Amino acid sequence: MVDIVICGCCGKMGRVIYSVISGRDDCRVVGGIDVKCEQYADFPVVSSPNELTVKPDVIIDFSHPSSLDALVEYCLCNDVAAVFATTGYSDEQLEQIKSASEQIPVFFTFNMSLGVNLLVELAKKATAVLGGQFDIEIVERHHNQKIDAPSGTAIMLANAVNEELGNCCQYVYDRHSVRKKRDKNEIGIHSVRGGTIVGDHEVIFAGRDEVVTLSHSAYSKEVFAVGSVNAAVFLKGKTAGLYAMKDLLA
Repeated sequence: MVDIVICGCCGKMGRVIYSVISGRDDCRVVGGIDVKCEQYADFPVVSSPNELTVKPDVIIDFSHPSSLDALVEYCLCNDVAAVFATTGYSDEQLEQIKSASEQIPVFFTFNMSLGVNLLVELAKKATAVLGGQFDIEIVERHHNQKIDAPSGTAIMLANAVNEELGNCCQYVYDRHSVRKKRDKNEIGIHSVRGGTIVGDHEVIFAGRDEVVTLSHSAYSKEVFAVGSVNAAVFLKGKTAGLYAMKDLLA
C-alpha cells in the first residue's frame, strides 16, 4: 500500500486525483495540502507540508509553482518521494527539482498523459525523417482559466524536436512583432485559450506541397490524474533519481 499526500487537494485536479485513488486498492490518501483547507473527504487537510501529522510515501503536487520551495524542503528533510505535476515552473525551479532528485526519488514530466508522451516519441521520429526539409510549428489549446502560456507540454514537445535537430533551433512565440520571412531554424509555438478545452496539442510539419500533423486531445482531467497516481505508486521503494514517463513504461 502506497500512502499518498495530495498537494492542491481542494482544486479540480486534486479532487480528481482523490477520486482515482479511491478506486484503487494499491494506494490511499493519508493527507492533503491546500491553502483552502477544505475538508471534503476522509483525510486531514493542512495549509502547508510542515503541518502534516502523517508521513506519506509520496506527495503528488498538482497545485502551483509557488508551493515548490516548501514541498522540496519537506521532502528532503523527511525522505519523502515526490511527483511534481504542476505546470508553469521557471528554469530555476526546474533546476531545483533536478537538484532534489539527487537525494530523493522525484517523478517529473510536463504532462502525465500516456498519449502525450507517445506523441513526444512520434514527434521525435517524424523530426528525424522530415526535420531537415519541413518547417515545424506547435499549437496548443487549453481552457480559458489556464494561466501559463505556452503550456509545459508544448515546451516539452519543442525541446524533444529541437534535441533531435541538434538543438539548433530558436523558439518563436510572437510572429506579429517582427515583419520578416520565417527562418529555417525556428520552431513556432502558439497558444490558444478558450472555453473548457482540457488540452489539445499539435505538431505540424509543413513541407513543399505537403503537411504532416501529429496531434493529441485530452477529453478529461482524469488522464492526467491516472498518470500521476501511477507515477506515485511507481516511486515507492525507488532510489534517489529523476524519473519520467519513459521509466514508468519501461
